[in-house]
Parts: sequence; C-alpha cells; structure tokens
Amino acid sequence: MSAEVHKGSPLFPEPPQRHRIHRGLVTERQEHIFTWVAVVVVLLYATAWISAIVNAARAPKKVVTATPQPQAPTRRTAEPSVTSVFVPESVPVANISDSMLQFLAPLRGESGALRYAPVLPGEAIIQDGPHGARVITEGEGSIQNLAVEINRARRAIEDLSVVQMVPIARKRNGRIGTYHLGSWPWEQGGTPRSERYAAPEGFIEVTQQNQNFYVSEHFQLRDFLTKDQRSVWPKYLLLDPLLIDKLELTIQELKRQGVRVQDVHVMSGFRTPRYNAGGGNTAGRANLSRHMYGDGADVYVDNNRDGQPDDITGDGRVTTADAEKFARAAERVEQKYRGLVGGIGIYSACCGHGPFTHVDVRGARARWRGSGSG
Repeated sequence: MSAEVHKGSPLFPEPPQRHRIHRGLVTERQEHIFTWVAVVVVLLYATAWISAIVNAARAPKKVVTATPQPQAPTRRTAEPSVTSVFVPESVPVANISDSMLQFLAPLRGESGALRYAPVLPGEAIIQDGPHGARVITEGEGSIQNLAVEINRARRAIEDLSVVQMVPIARKRNGRIGTYHLGSWPWEQGGTPRSERYAAPEGFIEVTQQNQNFYVSEHFQLRDFLTKDQRSVWPKYLLLDPLLIDKLELTIQELKRQGVRVQDVHVMSGFRTPRYNAGGGNTAGRANLSRHMYGDGADVYVDNNRDGQPDDITGDGRVTTADAEKFARAAERVEQKYRGLVGGIGIYSACCGHGPFTHVDVRGARARWRGSGSG
C-alpha cells in the first residue's frame, strides 16, 4: 500500500521560523523581557535628558530666588534704612539732614540770625546732640569752623562759627599785649550789684584779618570795636550774643511793620573801661555803662551808609520820631522774649550826630530819654 501524498504539502516540512536570538541563546519569553527592559532604559534616559534641558532653562531664575549660601565675611557693610534718623554706631549715615541738627538751634538765637558762639578755652560750645551726634571745631585762629559728626558721617555748619575767647587772666596792668583795656568795677574784689555787672571772663580777639567776620546777618565784629587805638592790633572785644539777637529781632519787627531795613549803623558798641572813663566827650557815659560789658549799643537805620540816620517813619524828615520808632520795635521784642529784657533809651540829635536809640540786655527793664552818647 502506497502512501498518499497531499498536493501542496512539502515533502520535508520546515520547522517553524524563529528569531535568530532564539538559536541556542534565549527563549522567546526572555526576549520579551529584554525588550521591555530596553524600553524602560530608553525612557529613563529620555526623561533624564529632558529634565536636564528644563533645569538648564530654569537655572537663572533659581539663582535670584534661592536662599543664598553663607559667605565669608567682607569689609562691606549693609546700607542703612532711608527711614532711619539715627543708626547704630557701626553703620555709616549716608546723609545728615537738617532735622538731625535741631539741637544747634539755641546757638542761632531767637532770631535765627546769629552766626557766632563765643567760648572760653576748654568750654563746651554746646552739649553733644542726641544719639551720638558730636559737635567739633576745625581750623586755626580764634574763629573756627563748626561741624557735626554722626557715626562716620560729617557735615560742616556753614553759617555758624565758634569764637575762641582770650581769658581775662591774660590781661596785665590793664592791657593785653599793647591793647589798653583798663579795669572793670569789682574786678579786684568786692561783690558786684548783680551778675550782669561782674568783670568779664574773656574777650574776642579781633585782628585785621577777621574784623569783617559776620556775627549775624547784619553785623560784623568791627561794628562794635571801641573807637580808639585805631592802629593797635589785635584788639579785644566784649560782645554778648543776646544783644545781637535783640537787634536782629528788632530789625525783623521793623520789617514786619513795612520799614525797609538793609543796614543798621552801630554808632557806639563796646567801650573799654579806659575809654569809658576819660577822653573826649564823656557825657552820658555812666560809670557802669552797659557798653563796658558788651551788651549795649547805640544804633540807627542807615540803609545808604552815609553815616546819618534814615527817615524810617516816612514823614520826610529825620527826627527823634525815627529813634522812637526803633525803640517801640525793641519794646515789642522784649514783650515777646522776656530773656532779652534790658534798657532802651531815645536820644535826640546832638554834637554832630543825628537821633539814635540805645538798646541793651542788662536783665532788668530801664527806659530813658537823653542827648549825647548812650
């Protein structure tokens, strides 16, 4: 019996086709496992690559917002807050404002016009300011610049100077150097009638170089010098800041009344006891004249600086009425500022000069009329 062969069937059928990896190497199941592991590895690699790109793109933003790492200390210090008026000593102040300097206001007087503060050697010009502000002086000579320091910042005070006075102990036989002063009542002993009549403690040294120094808005040192010993330098002067303050306030009062005041002439300021006691016309020069203490002056408005009083009443004439108007303005100043109370005298024209007003700050009210010198 012969075997029947089916048409189309191979005589020697081939075994099922397999992947070459199966040929004695791995099974089909192992191939599937290998394939999925490869896929996972590729996915992880792709994920890491994409993350690296994203992180690189975000890197600048992270530098700004990230918390900074501790760094080694440097010499650079933090900037102070702009809202702080005073800061700790270790932090520099970038700017000393006007508000920080308010403690200097008393040196400028009630008028705000004073530009000098006389002090004896070793005497404090003013107590140091709040929160460590220090007042210092700079420069050579008797008139020194003033500055304020706060921490490591410094500001020069342009409109205020310190005047170092010469102690009265330098006076010998009525003189300092070649300049004659004389002696004050009670200087050699005894009890003065009040503190305002005690002998002075020191003098302002006035030289040819500093005589034009402005002690206030309208007045210079030379305005108050005794009118003798013209060729002797240096000269020595008593000049009470209270007197200058009162004169400046009187000028301000006149201006409020509509009076034009550009210049006030000092006909007589400080008088040394030697000058006050003798020589020339001594009428009106009392033995205890306030001129000897540097807190009295004879003055009148002289805008054109011709050496004669101006018409400040507006009546077209220069009379005692002009001196009276100045006196009434000084009276109003005293009413407002009791610490400036003193003498006010009205003088009529006499002996080659016009009418004038005497103003002082003796500490007690005094009023009079007279002629000649105040």
